[in-house]
Amino acid sequence: MLTKTHQLMLYSLGQCYQQLNKRFHDAPLEVSISKVGFIEVLLASGLVGKKERAIYKNLETLEKKKLISYEEMELRFTGKGYQMFNKVSEGVGPYILHHQFWESNVPVTRKMQARLK
Repeated sequence: MLTKTHQLMLYSLGQCYQQLNKRFHDAPLEVSISKVGFIEVLLASGLVGKKERAIYKNLETLEKKKLISYEEMELRFTGKGYQMFNKVSEGVGPYILHHQFWESNVPVTRKMQARLK
């Protein structure tokens, strides 16, 4: 069983790969990510309130659980890790859809009015 932090780290790595690979969907290329590069981008994004060492340790735990591997200076999903990423993605999918809906489609009706306090 993964903690929420480990699930988030796995999800973030998977999203990173998916978004980067979208750019090359027509080419016979595959993106690779170094551990240091991933950690730097994650820190710069402000998505996590963790320090570099904590992120490194979380990735190390995912390696120990055989969900990701670190070979030739690249982070890669294992088969088990990719399955877990898909499972986590399915779990957060409905939340993301609700967030996207409310972010862009707040209906203005009589039932939903803003009032001064």
